[in-house]
Amino acid sequence: MIHPTAIVHPGAKIADGVEIGPFTLIGEHVEIGEGSVVASHCVIKGRTRIGRENRIFQFVSLGEIPQDKKYAGEPTALEIGDRNTIREYCNFNIGTAQDAGVTRIGNDNWFMASVHVGHDCQVGSNTIMANNVTLGGHVYVGDFAILGGMAAVHQFAIVGAHCMAGGGSIVTQDIPPFVMCSGNPAVPHGINSEGLRRRGFSAEAITQIKRAYKAIYRQGLSLDEARAGIVEAAASTPELKVLVDFFAASKRGIIR
Repeated sequence: MIHPTAIVHPGAKIADGVEIGPFTLIGEHVEIGEGSVVASHCVIKGRTRIGRENRIFQFVSLGEIPQDKKYAGEPTALEIGDRNTIREYCNFNIGTAQDAGVTRIGNDNWFMASVHVGHDCQVGSNTIMANNVTLGGHVYVGDFAILGGMAAVHQFAIVGAHCMAGGGSIVTQDIPPFVMCSGNPAVPHGINSEGLRRRGFSAEAITQIKRAYKAIYRQGLSLDEARAGIVEAAASTPELKVLVDFFAASKRGIIR
């Protein structure tokens, strides 16, 4: 299943059923799980571990060193889960010693062409990133988040679970879970109600999420007051727990 023109280092760990296309380069410390397909002209380097049944299209670069002047050759890593689709010209970098040292990608994500995932990013599962999305270093992206084409996320920002950023959005602060936003800089435009319905959220849960949004953005409350109300509501609406966790982690301030 390995094309004769591919160059695979003898130290690489390639599982059964992996396909590797023509002119692809696989480095010494790379691991690729069962059923994954790597197309032609890809470069996979560094301490990169790829799970099962991933589809990696031509001209993808995975595991290259960070675009960070502080990087000094430390043995950092890139970890990719299962069943991800990684389209043409995507590039995901390894982590840095100044952070966790690992760039992580979860499961069942859809990366369209030319997506850049910078060093130390932590991407959840079931996300969608359209063409030319750029994640600066140390970005956190929650499960089921959607980033439109050419959206750019500032270093250390948090993109909350179930949120949606429109095409061309410039995200300089954290996006709370469930929120839709767009613009330069990105500003909020309500919650992603349709996406939540499609994922099985109950009508009551969506109502409570809308109330949380109003508390944050529409009622003139301070952020601390809104957060206190959401913590109280989360006791009876478990879906709000992701908002509670978001506020506990947020450092850059939220989009306004």
